Amino acid sequence: MGDNTDRYSHGHHESVLRSHRWRTAENSAGFLLPHLQRGMSLLDVGCGPGNITADLADRLAPGAVTGVDASAVVISAAAADHVRDNLTFATGDVYALDFADDTFDVVFAHQVLQHLGDPVAALREMRRVVRPGGTVAVRDSDYGAFVWSPSDPRLTRWMSLYHQLTEHNRAEADAGRVLHVWARQAGFTDVRVSTSNWTFQTADERAWWGGLWADRVQQSEFARQTLEYGLADEAELAAIGAAFREWAANPDGLFIVLHGEVLATG
Repeated sequence: MGDNTDRYSHGHHESVLRSHRWRTAENSAGFLLPHLQRGMSLLDVGCGPGNITADLADRLAPGAVTGVDASAVVISAAAADHVRDNLTFATGDVYALDFADDTFDVVFAHQVLQHLGDPVAALREMRRVVRPGGTVAVRDSDYGAFVWSPSDPRLTRWMSLYHQLTEHNRAEADAGRVLHVWARQAGFTDVRVSTSNWTFQTADERAWWGGLWADRVQQSEFARQTLEYGLADEAELAAIGAAFREWAANPDGLFIVLHGEVLATG
């Protein structure tokens, strides 16, 4: 979620939303949950289909929760799918949030900063709308720290392509390791760092993760932009997709997705 100059490397293909809809407060905001109390107000920036947002609204009720995203189509679907008395969805720009200063007790952004050309400016804007003493909580994956087994040169090539693509889009694929730096640059004085993983190993987990990435590398914005920029051809993307499916079918397959997390105040 950014302004019109940011190009989202994933897009909103079904294979991408399949991943977003799997996310919950438990598996994606665990670092924040101990700091929440009923009645708090919260803004979820770049909320996507709203699954995490709705979970947070349930935890904070009757506190008001708002989810914003740049995509009107995604926001419309989120509003239809998640109806709560204390939950509102709206389109918005992370660089110019349509809220007054000091509005929210908590501002949350999951897997957002890694896609932005100016994540520090986005954090400054989040800092503007959080009340004094409130918390800005951000969590982003770190692609360079992903671990998978068994090794496969086609998956190694996928990782290289992903970094090339995000660099072309002025985004930082390895955001997880620098969130704390960006937070300090945005003016926060109290920055607490943690990490957590998503782990995919069981047959169902492998089938889901491998399947969605096999589809993403051939059908989503990742595929379209990679071809547009001349970084790969369709045959190579098909080979990477096949590698993900082969990994998913391997009972020894393991994939670990590392995330950096920051709780920032002050």
